[in-house]
Amino acid sequence: MLRGLQRLDLPDAWIAAGALREAAWDQLHGRPLRRPRGDVDVIWFATGGDAALDRRLEARLRAAMPHIAWSVKNQARMHLRNGDPPYRDCAAAMRHWPETATAVALRLRGGRLEVLAPFGVADLFGLRLRPTPAFAGEKHRQFRARLAAKRWRRRWPRLRLARPLRPAHRRRDAAAARG
Repeated sequence: MLRGLQRLDLPDAWIAAGALREAAWDQLHGRPLRRPRGDVDVIWFATGGDAALDRRLEARLRAAMPHIAWSVKNQARMHLRNGDPPYRDCAAAMRHWPETATAVALRLRGGRLEVLAPFGVADLFGLRLRPTPAFAGEKHRQFRARLAAKRWRRRWPRLRLARPLRPAHRRRDAAAARG
């Protein structure tokens, strides 16, 4: 999958979200690696790309790997769907995703595996369900509804809920106050 994405030669392109999260959780629950249950999310970032281009990219990936359900989304326009200020790159877009464990992406570049994880990977590998700062305030109900709908704790019983991260500006302010 990573090689297929690399062949597209898209700017700031990654395989992200659920397929990675579920593979990690399966491994941490002692289950064998398998083909992703749902879609494989490809995120990329370039101004000017429209939804039709995303669909053409999905078709190219599907032609090369028909056993994978691909979902390609240019993050340069996802802020419109999400009601956020414009994102500047994929990392900025991922900071507006619901859970820290989902905000993880991989790509191959120059023969090396690269990881993009704006909140780190500790929650993913620590089996923690934690809302990102974007989903800790007004959107916290959406985070809780998502957890209930996905029924992740039933599929991965070792998952546990964790407190929301504080936004970065509040962490800096708290550190400055402690001085």
